[in-house]
Amino acid sequence: MTERIQKILSARGVASRRKAEEMILAGRVTCNGEPAALGRTADPAVDVILVDGRPLPEPEGFVYLMLHKPRGFVTTLSDEKGRKNAAQLVADCGTRVYPVGRLDMDSEGLLLFTNDGEFANSLMHPKHEVDKTYRVWVKSFTPEALERVKRPVELDGYTIRVPQVRLIQAQEDRALLDITIHEGRNRQVRRMCALAGMTVTRLKRIREGSVVLGDLPLGKWRHLTAEEVRALKK
Repeated sequence: MTERIQKILSARGVASRRKAEEMILAGRVTCNGEPAALGRTADPAVDVILVDGRPLPEPEGFVYLMLHKPRGFVTTLSDEKGRKNAAQLVADCGTRVYPVGRLDMDSEGLLLFTNDGEFANSLMHPKHEVDKTYRVWVKSFTPEALERVKRPVELDGYTIRVPQVRLIQAQEDRALLDITIHEGRNRQVRRMCALAGMTVTRLKRIREGSVVLGDLPLGKWRHLTAEEVRALKK
């Protein structure tokens, strides 16, 4: 079946569709011996598609899993600084998977991985991104700051949706909050709190869509259930 090459790469688990487009633009992908152009279609059963001179992985069953990412791990597949990578923690899952979105190095909690490019693309697309809930430890807390963080603010020229904020406990100038956001912009929760006058001391993602971290031990991973995958695909 003929499809766009970036979609084929995504479906074979080479990279997310967005990353596959970058690889094509960088000249790393060829089709029948010629550099692939963005938007070109091909049939992987007939055409010879190479990435960095290597053939595509054979089709395989899709894998969906969650990791309880510790702090100190980056989520990019390669890091020029040689820092610890979250992908190393799921390397024993039996196949090559890549993270769905990011969780910054100083944050911990639920991080999804898959080799299903279409699934990853749908979750990361701005029109389809699901709500994410974070457990947030802050200092410089005040009731006024709590009200400010509940308001929509502009980040990177974009006005975020009204977040859902729940105060769990507060003691003097320290507090524990649950914050649910939709967009998932770079370090969004930390920046929201900073604009409200608070400093995040610890941040943990505990839910993405209907999937919750639960009691999964730190640094461990598990496969998503069929029900969890179906719910995320909706």
